[in-house]
Amino acid sequence: MTLVKLGYVAMSVHLTNASPSKTMTYAQFSKLKDREAAIDKLERIAVENLENCLRLLKHNVANDIQFFRFSSKLVPLANHEELKDWKFMRPLKEILSQIGDYIDAHPMRVDFHPDHFVLLNSKKKEIINQTIKTLSMHRSLLKGMRVPTTHRCVLHIGGGYEDRELALEQFIHNWALVPQSLQEMIILENDDKTFHLRDALYVCEKLNVPLVFDYHHHLAHYEKEAKPWEEDWGRVVQTWEYSPLPVKMHISSPRDEKDFRAHSDYVDPKVFMDFLQGAKGSTPEIHCMIEAKQKDEALFQLMRDLKGFSNIEIVDGASFIIK
Repeated sequence: MTLVKLGYVAMSVHLTNASPSKTMTYAQFSKLKDREAAIDKLERIAVENLENCLRLLKHNVANDIQFFRFSSKLVPLANHEELKDWKFMRPLKEILSQIGDYIDAHPMRVDFHPDHFVLLNSKKKEIINQTIKTLSMHRSLLKGMRVPTTHRCVLHIGGGYEDRELALEQFIHNWALVPQSLQEMIILENDDKTFHLRDALYVCEKLNVPLVFDYHHHLAHYEKEAKPWEEDWGRVVQTWEYSPLPVKMHISSPRDEKDFRAHSDYVDPKVFMDFLQGAKGSTPEIHCMIEAKQKDEALFQLMRDLKGFSNIEIVDGASFIIK
């Protein structure tokens, strides 16, 4: 038996006017002649995004959801080259503390998945520096919420750069350039085009980093890998042995056969059950992040669908036991 907790990504389709990703481009920023007023506007947007995060957390608690991914677009232009002097954390202190108070009162797992431009296996120094700045921003936000920072940021290994093996080794080489406080935040994910499950395991085992298994990515990559994921699942679980958090995976479904890599609105319960049958009993608890276009509604629909399976015992609105 394994306890499974479901989570979703960043925003709700049920809450109105609650986007945590409102933004301002640098072009828009530049058009405001008064720089101080422009920065004030940026700060108002960031505070509003975080206020909406608090609304989302309250929505989650009302629906038994104990696992949530924050948007990585909470603070627009936080690391822009032309805004190096902007101390963006200062105006966020109060709302971050309120979020921290709420998480203290209603414990839940929260984390981040920085955008695709966060690359740790690039050979370009400026890209590595920007990646470190972005990871530092995520760490500052977690610290502001008083959330323990260990294993809270999911990254892909990065680009193949026309030599996949060399790109893997470049990641391992660049790891030494990352401050330990940021290394401790990172967990890695297999992707759907370049680095399959065994590639990701190679890096994770080498660097002692937990692996987030993305089942959809694996299925998209399966013919290239030509090895059932179940054979390596024990190794995935092992990467989490010393983590303070339970095993984490991603679940989504293809939009269609033609566009297999794109995410569907909902999760196919039969495909999810295929995964659960292979993983049950391997670890006491698995947290499954739903990556679907319908966000929290995809979670609610999946819970409704799972009620039809005889080996599922519903625990609450967002978790169940697979027997």
